[in-house]
Amino acid sequence: MSRAFVKEPDGDESAGELRDLPLSPHPNYVTPAGLTKLAARLAGTEAERNALAAKSGDLAAQPVLARLVREIRYLEARIASAILVDPAGQPAGRVAFGAAVRVADEEDRRCEFQIVGEDEAEPERGRVSWVSPLARALQDAEVGDIVTWRRPSGDVDLEILEVRYPEG
Repeated sequence: MSRAFVKEPDGDESAGELRDLPLSPHPNYVTPAGLTKLAARLAGTEAERNALAAKSGDLAAQPVLARLVREIRYLEARIASAILVDPAGQPAGRVAFGAAVRVADEEDRRCEFQIVGEDEAEPERGRVSWVSPLARALQDAEVGDIVTWRRPSGDVDLEILEVRYPEG
């Protein structure tokens, strides 16, 4: 049979290591609360790895251990590349990284979003990444401005009602 059709392991995966998780090409801006959460996530993952490593004879644990080691490498890289942004240093009254922004759409439906780092984003909780289309639309706006949020399902005009910078 031709070697072209034989699956060979990629990189170090044959040795029980997984490829690294992809890192974003964007600067790694992070809020103080986001950096604290990353550090806590790293500590928790390390504790989980250490507990599992104590059972080193358990072959069933090896794939889980490999995933934990990969996660630790990812978290260490994200923490090492973090660019901490202090909300107190942001421009008062203008939307920038870390801002909590209250908006109203054309039908006066009101929402609040906070612009955070990529690792902190939780859209279902109103925390959007600074590289998202919504955050980019809001960037540099002030109270009273109307911005257009370009979405695949159609553009939405949003009026900026409030801009504030939560602590932490």
